[in-house]
This record gives sequence, structure tokens and C-alpha cells, in this order.
Amino acid sequence: MATSTMGGKAATSTPMTAEEKKVIFASSLGTVFEWYDFYLYGSLAAIIAKQFFSGLDAGSAFIFALLAFAAGFIVRPFGAIFFGRLGDMIGRKYTFLVTILIMGLSTFIVGILPSYASIGVAAPVILIGLRLLQGLALGGEYGGAATYVAEHAPHGKRGAYTSWIQTTATLGLFLSLMVILGTRTLIGEQAFAEWGWRVPFIVSIALLAISVWIRLSMNESPAFKKMKEEGKTSKAPLSESFGQWKNLKIVILALIGLTAGQAVVWYTGQFYALFFLTQALKVDGSTANIMIAISLLIGTPFFIVFGTLSDKIGRKPIIMAGCLVAALTYFPLFKALTEAANPDLAAAQAKNKVVVTADPAECSFQFNPTGTAKFTSSCDIAKQVLAASSVSYDNEVAAAGTPATIKIGETVIASYTSRGIAADEAKKKDGEFKKSVADTLKAAGYPAKADPAKMNKPLIIGILVILVILVTMVYGPIAAMLVEMFPTRIRYTSMSLPYHIGNGWFGGLLPTTAFAIVAQTGNMYNGLWYPIIIAGATFVIGMLFVRETKDVDIYAQD
Repeated sequence: MATSTMGGKAATSTPMTAEEKKVIFASSLGTVFEWYDFYLYGSLAAIIAKQFFSGLDAGSAFIFALLAFAAGFIVRPFGAIFFGRLGDMIGRKYTFLVTILIMGLSTFIVGILPSYASIGVAAPVILIGLRLLQGLALGGEYGGAATYVAEHAPHGKRGAYTSWIQTTATLGLFLSLMVILGTRTLIGEQAFAEWGWRVPFIVSIALLAISVWIRLSMNESPAFKKMKEEGKTSKAPLSESFGQWKNLKIVILALIGLTAGQAVVWYTGQFYALFFLTQALKVDGSTANIMIAISLLIGTPFFIVFGTLSDKIGRKPIIMAGCLVAALTYFPLFKALTEAANPDLAAAQAKNKVVVTADPAECSFQFNPTGTAKFTSSCDIAKQVLAASSVSYDNEVAAAGTPATIKIGETVIASYTSRGIAADEAKKKDGEFKKSVADTLKAAGYPAKADPAKMNKPLIIGILVILVILVTMVYGPIAAMLVEMFPTRIRYTSMSLPYHIGNGWFGGLLPTTAFAIVAQTGNMYNGLWYPIIIAGATFVIGMLFVRETKDVDIYAQD
């Protein structure tokens, strides 16, 4: 087995030192706070939709709120490039500090930002701008934290040490859910929806102060310090990382053979599960948050379990197994989630299937992010009404020119076109059609919301725990593996980019993409095809082309 060196001395298998504990604790705690800031958008997506995108219809407003959430993910790779370069040139410590300041201040400002009702379109524009700043900051933060801890870790324990960093994203989400739940409980749902949602954003200023203090008390990475003293730091980390094929090919493999699949499994297990409970299954927000939080509490220790296990059996088998199991089990798990969380809905879907029969030429793409599209055809009107009721449906093709119909069980309701008719008549037809659909859905057993008394909460939590454990399998060992793929002089830059393209683009866009697929197809399970295909592709590529790294000497190329 290769022996690592740190500061010229061989690392030993002695217990964790006080300094190492401080490094892990300080890095992890600061990172928890940063993830807390980042996740508030996702946790409060439904309320943000109402506060900042109230000029749109309800479905488009929610998807646009998810897009605002996703905007932070989109720019993460650019933050990775900028701060990664900075971290490889000037050091890990102060690069951390800059990222947390940007993150914390951006979050605090959201808490005092006027809503759409107060300042109009300026509100969502500023909101998205702040979200972009958050994304840039997070793009630099994770790579720095993972690199910093890994460079303090002795050989043979790198998976265990860095797995503590891997818990921070989940703990940050957990903390955001707890603060939201606590605020909701104290002031009530109505007050929370009106103004209380601002509290979690505003209190983040206290977390920022703690994070800054922690970061200032930390020392520079010994590996970087030694390299700087010897004058071996990279003068051009970007061109070394991405301009030389020997490094670029590893960056590409790290993305398509590791982080893309890891990312979609992560976001499906944590965020998409939450959105699915509230939007598709109509579980109230507080109940959904509590069950997600319990599952996170139960599942989080497995980050450490799988990180430590990866030091013994390797990183690759655990990550690949997580991708494969996720791809094979998502459909049965989410269908089981439906039966456990909203049995009335599951029974209605089984007994009285909803089918939209329409001329495909009449059917538009259902995503309306700007609120300017006018859906006037009988097909579009039918699908809009069903989407507003969160009803899953199948599509059948009608003859050209035939008006669309909605079949609920054995009852067929004819849709109408509002094109070319007077506004008063269109309003009357709209009201009659919506009432007819609502009454028929009710008669067919479709619930307006999930009944708390009928929920199988232990089973729901059990399913959510399984989803979280899959997250821990793919995510627990990933930091160690990415660190081990690149030399010290360009490590921050090289590992940050594939991580943040994977997690920022493939993972961050998952909720938005999945719900857009659902909106277009009508089937509430079809959004799962997105993570299944990507996780499956990552499994194949990773198995064929990515090599194991656990025994790599991370200082060999210095």
C-alpha cells in the first residue's frame, strides 16, 4: 500500500488528533451553515412562488420558483472555476472566508427583500440575482472544504475524514427544515405564509457571524503551505486543469462516470422526494417537512458508514452500487410512497383512471415560465385544469380536429376552446368546465389533499430513509475519490468543476426538469426517468472507465 506524506512525515494510523478534530469540526460546521443558506430556497419554494412570482398561474409560478432555486446550481461551475483558481493560487483558508461572506449576505438580503406585490418585477429579478451570488459562492466552497479536510487526513482514513464534510449538505437541509418548522409552529401557517417565511433568511446573519469566526481561527492546509514554501504552487491552474488532456480527460470521467449519477440520486432522495410529497401527493408542508427531517436524522450517519467503508473496500463499488440500486428501485419506491402517503389517491388512480383524449396538433408545451402564453385549445385547457388539481393522467390520440375530452373512470367530459369567443362567455365556460371536472374527480374518489388520518407514516419514513441511504452511498465516498484523482497544485480547481457541473446542472436542475416532464406528459411518475437514465449511464461509464483511487498517494505528483 502506498504511504502518504504530509509536511515530509509519513502519516500514521494513530487516533484522530485534536487538531484534526478541529479541522473537521470547523470545516463541517461552517459548511452546514452555508448549505442551510442555500437550501432555504428549495424548502420554501411554494411560498417563494406566491411571494415573488404571483403574476403567473399557480403551476408556472411553482416551476419558476424551482427555476430560481436552480439558478444557483447553474452558476456553481463558474464559481468552481473562479474560486478553485483562487484557492490553488492563494490558499484554501481565505478562499473559504470569501465564499461564506457572499453566501451569508445574499441569504440575509432575501429576508428583507420586498415581494412582487410591493415592487413588481424587480422583486423576482433581485431574488434571482441573489440566488446567482449564492451559487457562485457555493461553487467555491465545497471543493475548498473537501480539499482542506482531505489534505489533513492520514492515508487510509481519507474516506472517513471527508465523509464528515459529506454530511453537511444533509445537515444543512435538516437545519433549514427545523428552523422553518419551528417558525411555522410558533406563529401559525397564515402568519408564516405572509411574513414569517422571512425569519429563516434573517436569522442566517447569526450563522454567518459564527462561520466567519470559525474560518478565521483555522490554519492553512499543511499540504498547500508546504507547496507554497517550496514555490511549487500553480501559476495557471485553469490551463493546467483543463488545457492539458491528461488532466482534462480525468475531469470529464469524474463528471460522467461519478458526479452526474451521484447528483441525481442525491437530489431525488432529498429534494424531489419532498416536492413529490407536497405537490403530487398533496401532503401538507409541515407534515412533509417533519417526515423528511426524521428520515434525514436516521439516514445521515450512513455518510460516515459508507465513507469509512470506502477506505476498506474502495470508493467505486459503493458509488456504483448506489447508482444502480437507485435506477432499479425509484419507480416502485415512489409508487409505494403514493400508497402510503395518500391511499385515497392511489385507490382512485387504480379504480378510476384519468385519460385525456386529444388531437396532438392542439396540444402545446405546458410549461409557461413567463405567464404570457395563452392556452386556448381544448387540449391545453383540459390539461391545465388537471395540472392545477395535481391529477395524474394518461394521453390518448384523437382524430384530427376532434375537441379534447377528459375521461374520469367511465365519465367523459368534453373540453372547449376559448379561441375566438367573447371574454364573458369564455369565463362562463371556464367556470362550468372546472366545476364539472372537480365534481367528477370528487365522485371518483380523488382527494383534494392527503388525509393525515389515513397516512402510513412509519412506512413513509421507511421509504424516505431508503432514499436517503441511497444518497449516502453515492455521496459519502465521493469527496475522497475526487481529491485522489488530482495533484495538489491543481486539486481545488480540478475537482470542483466536475463536482459542481454534476451537482449544479445534472442534480440542481432535477426538480425543475422532472416537474416540467410531469407537466407535459401528465403522468406524475414520469419525472423519475430523468434521474434513472442519468444514474444508469453513470453506472455503465463508471464501471468501464473510472479506476479505483483508495490506495492513491495524493502527494505523489507534487
